[in-house]
Amino acid sequence: MTEIICLANSLKLQERCIAGINPETGHWVRPICSQYPNDGRIPSSMRLINNEEPSLLDVIDIPLKETGNNLKFESENLTISPGKWKKIKSLVATDLLEYCSESDDILHNSSKYVTVSYLQSLPLEERSTLQLIYAEKLLIKEQPGSMLTATIWKGSIITQQGQQLKDVNITDPEFTQRLKTGYRPSNPCLVTVSLSMPYRPPNWKKQDAPCWKLIAGVIELSDIDLILVEMKRIGWTIEQGREHLQKHYQKCSRHLLTEDEIKEFVTYLKSQ
Repeated sequence: MTEIICLANSLKLQERCIAGINPETGHWVRPICSQYPNDGRIPSSMRLINNEEPSLLDVIDIPLKETGNNLKFESENLTISPGKWKKIKSLVATDLLEYCSESDDILHNSSKYVTVSYLQSLPLEERSTLQLIYAEKLLIKEQPGSMLTATIWKGSIITQQGQQLKDVNITDPEFTQRLKTGYRPSNPCLVTVSLSMPYRPPNWKKQDAPCWKLIAGVIELSDIDLILVEMKRIGWTIEQGREHLQKHYQKCSRHLLTEDEIKEFVTYLKSQ
């Protein structure tokens, strides 16, 4: 059995694609089943845990082999073995900060796609097709869909370092359901960016097949989460944070702060 922190449960051809990070190794894992070995789909009969979808932040135990079909351009795939999936526990968003990418690019380059030939030119361990991004801003755009889908949701990522990934498709079904109700993220988000299977649009004129970047999972940070984010940025320890709370608010935990106090503390940290 292999534990992963679920960071993507995204739509794929009427099924779902699951991906996450192994907390023991820090490496991404994409479970692949023998029924759909060439595109990453996992049927509900296999992925549901007590008749429920795995949720983002769930730590799940999956029977996996040590190898998988990497399709000659991916690196994260492991084949699913017989056995039941189990939910171990759920994490909180700030538990993921250590896994956010520090790369100069969002999946290899500043473009909206990566070519298969480029991925194949890299050593196997560098053929990343999944990445966790700390998005300072996540901007949402709604576009008319087709006969298959009424609306196409697209997102644009802006990072703290100024990196941008504009107008890429969102495949996180829970997140898009919230978007349909009028919700829009206002705080920074932890965003799982993945690469699609190779797809040439009708107007594609280049010879090499592109894999398109997708927003496969979105976790919005709360105001109280931002306290830890800013403390980490300025190098404060937990003890330093507690000392500040005691001195200025006479409280021993950020969870005891009022909404106004949380915002005041975050503003103070951002000014440091």
